[in-house]
Amino acid sequence: MRKKIIIGNWKMYKTMKEAEEFLTEFNEQTTGWSFDCDYGVAASFTNLHVLKAKKASDFIIAAQNCHDQAQGAFTGEVATNMLEELDVSYVIIGHSERREYFNETNESINRKLNWIFSSSKLLPILCCGETLAQYEKQETKKVIEEQIKAALKDLKQEDISKLVIAYEPIWAIGTGKTATDVEAQSVCSEIRNIVANLYSKDIADQVRIQYGGSVKPENIKTFLAQPDIDGALVGSASLKVADFINLLN
Repeated sequence: MRKKIIIGNWKMYKTMKEAEEFLTEFNEQTTGWSFDCDYGVAASFTNLHVLKAKKASDFIIAAQNCHDQAQGAFTGEVATNMLEELDVSYVIIGHSERREYFNETNESINRKLNWIFSSSKLLPILCCGETLAQYEKQETKKVIEEQIKAALKDLKQEDISKLVIAYEPIWAIGTGKTATDVEAQSVCSEIRNIVANLYSKDIADQVRIQYGGSVKPENIKTFLAQPDIDGALVGSASLKVADFINLLN
């Protein structure tokens, strides 16, 4: 059985002081607790060392991006080995905001995935999703298939089994809108089928698939009850300690 994985994506929120306060409060409120899932947050680069210093042993630190080379004249970028020094274990790749605002393409995302698996022990969270226009034209599955096939090009079977894929319909990110649990399950099932066709059913059954898009404590249960949804990539609902704990519960 695939273990659930809940990751909060803090995006460009929280100063170092706010990150420290969050984790201090989280630790105080959950002392002696255990959660039946893998969990943690993806923070901005400036907050990663704060999380490393304050986190409990089972709290996952994730990064929101990385570069596809070890070093060089790449102003503003960060290398995988730099992230590993800060106890980062997961990294989000191909988030829709990076595709839209920073011109990331399926090809550049593929280069990052290949680099991550060849150069580090980091585990990528590959994001995919369709726009509102594509959704209304019923092009969701076509778009998702194109994104995943291009992103996974040349990746080895043993790497794919460690991959997390996050389905985030772009029209539901930060909008208050959300796909129904049936819609989300349908797409996540299709994602698993795409991976199975590229590799094998056994490999596809090992891949954990998250849903993201206005996930909140009130609706997370309905999504996680679906057979092909193995967790959530959560935005604004991960910024407050009480909400994040409710998500994990």
